[in-house]
Amino acid sequence: MQNINDWIARQISNKKRIAIPIMTHPGIEMIGKKVKDAVQDGKIHAKAIQRINEIYPTAATTVIMDLTVEAEAFGAMIEIQEDEMPHLLGRLVSNADEITALQIPDLSVGRIPHYLLANKITVERTPDKPVFAGAIGPFSLAGRLFDLSEIMVSCYTEPEAIHLLLDKCTKFLLKYCQELKATGCSGVIIAEPAAGLLSNDDCKEFSSVYIKKIVETLQDDTFLIILHNCGNQGQCTKAMLHTGANAFHFGNAMDMEEALRNCPKDKLIMGNIDPVGVMKQLSAGEVMTSTADLLNRTSGYKNFVLSTGCDLPPHVPAENITAFFAALDEFNKKLDLVPVPEHHVQLLTQ
Repeated sequence: MQNINDWIARQISNKKRIAIPIMTHPGIEMIGKKVKDAVQDGKIHAKAIQRINEIYPTAATTVIMDLTVEAEAFGAMIEIQEDEMPHLLGRLVSNADEITALQIPDLSVGRIPHYLLANKITVERTPDKPVFAGAIGPFSLAGRLFDLSEIMVSCYTEPEAIHLLLDKCTKFLLKYCQELKATGCSGVIIAEPAAGLLSNDDCKEFSSVYIKKIVETLQDDTFLIILHNCGNQGQCTKAMLHTGANAFHFGNAMDMEEALRNCPKDKLIMGNIDPVGVMKQLSAGEVMTSTADLLNRTSGYKNFVLSTGCDLPPHVPAENITAFFAALDEFNKKLDLVPVPEHHVQLLTQ
């Protein structure tokens, strides 16, 4: 098992940029399956990821960002459609008494075993690069169980009940992430989009302190926590940093230059090409231009990792994904043409 901190250090010291887009749907389509197949069968999920790795030069492997699998494990009702990600039906708990009675599930329920299997197979088939699993964040999970609109109010009207719910969500997520680590994954992307609706102080209180528990328990030389918050527009970056995660992933609402200025240079900062507005809806030429622009604007930051702002949706044109990587390739080729300053040559020959 590779040392993930050494891997991070190598990426930062390398003058060339890498890309880790969050994408599995193109692989699902390439193997002739539907979304409903991959989210219910770990073997199909893993096969789709393997196909992605065969086609595209990603620096690490990611799984589907499914924000329903953990809520389903708690007992929430979901609807699985043929070619869209599953979505929740209604709320599971609505008051303090129901939160108190809520049981923390084990890892044998719902589709959890299939996601564990998908990660295990992917690790076995991908020995040459890190495999990053996926999990929802505690506040986003609590919002799905309690209803997001309701929890935004209840954080102020009944905070003790919400903290109890968050504690139960965190205990389950810790168990889940421990098992993901046991599969051999090099890390997990914790998706906490709902926390991006909060102020910095509230994000710290209702999200970051709970994620920090997961970080302190699991993050080490073999396992990386990547905190994804596509709702953050800059107002809660400090709260994200409070978690102690060693990598941060930002959505397309975030100014990446601002994120890079405000984050430590020894942590990987990832983002943030719009997965729908750019990758799915624009032409290949426009995708290439947008990607090149982002690379140029962030060229002064060695800890920047090119990525999508969130998981690619189904039916992104293949030529647009090719254009994304072509822009990266052109950017890196230009770096090879930059002459080494004379004083650097003198140092190397001394």
